[in-house]
Amino acid sequence: MMKKMSEYLFLWAVGGCLYYSFEIIFRGFSHWSMFILGGLCFLFFYIQGSSLDWKDPLWKQLIRCTIFVTAMEFITGIIVNKWLRLSVWDYSNMPFQLFGQICLPFVLIFSGLSAAGILLSGYLGYWIFGEAKPYYHVL
Repeated sequence: MMKKMSEYLFLWAVGGCLYYSFEIIFRGFSHWSMFILGGLCFLFFYIQGSSLDWKDPLWKQLIRCTIFVTAMEFITGIIVNKWLRLSVWDYSNMPFQLFGQICLPFVLIFSGLSAAGILLSGYLGYWIFGEAKPYYHVL
């Protein structure tokens, strides 16, 4: 149990660092809440794949993860931007947006990040923790 918790904590921290860094590079700034969100999403990428022994086709994993990321972005946005009024982001001027918290262009960006996260999380589990080697297939 402790091994699994340390594995999950490590993957969460890696995901948080990666997403926070991604925002710094492409946006010029980030917020601590994005570290938490990025870590949770990266951990989800790993858990959803490993719990099914990486047998689902990559497209199914990608749909599952993109829906998760979008839902978490929406929930985080409602809490951080609307409830706490921290104004971390606002997609109100973007096409196909919902309450300024999610929008179609960023869903597409997040799907690309999810694909990379699925691959990286699986291999980190394999390389670092000796978990089963992920087997990725498109169909």
